[in-house]
Amino acid sequence: MLLAHDLLWGMTPEQLPAAAPSWVIESISAGQPVVVRRATSAPGQIAVGVRGRLREQRYATVMSVDAIQRQVRPEALCHVSIDRDLPAVRALNQLRPMLDSCEWVWGVSGSAGFELASGFQALHEGSDLDLILRTPQPLDRVQAQELVKLLDAAVCLVDMQLQTPNGAVALREWAGISQWVLLKNASEACLVIDPWNPQEQAA
Repeated sequence: MLLAHDLLWGMTPEQLPAAAPSWVIESISAGQPVVVRRATSAPGQIAVGVRGRLREQRYATVMSVDAIQRQVRPEALCHVSIDRDLPAVRALNQLRPMLDSCEWVWGVSGSAGFELASGFQALHEGSDLDLILRTPQPLDRVQAQELVKLLDAAVCLVDMQLQTPNGAVALREWAGISQWVLLKNASEACLVIDPWNPQEQAA
């Protein structure tokens, strides 16, 4: 099963659309993985994104499922370490024992996950740390607020996405004061009261 934030290897420049920018071809030619996007795609295809060196270099495309040679989940990266003295790396080292002690499965996504999985440098001094939390069962708002306090004690900004069975919601939003939160899945983003029971939607 392929989930958003999974990293995939096996894409080749030949699989890219003819109009793909040169930096996309360079990234794929260098052997970089692509990241699974939350979007619908045709049978046998998976929606993916290609990263470039610059923050604004993000390219959305699709990959043939048959081409996948390797798949790495964010939760497989929790205990991978890199020897780089950067705020995001220090924050991960700082938070790891506390996140390990909670009953939820967590993982590393974004630039940190990309670098941990691939070895390609993606982090810099100003990088945030992006994390995911698998929440098949509801995480109540008080628990969410406690988790935000924990993340706010880290040495850099930490963003965490809650991965519910119905899509993803930002932890900070769920811990906030608004009754409605934005739930994102492959086909849409909608405002809901309860991400685990999303039938109640804003008009």
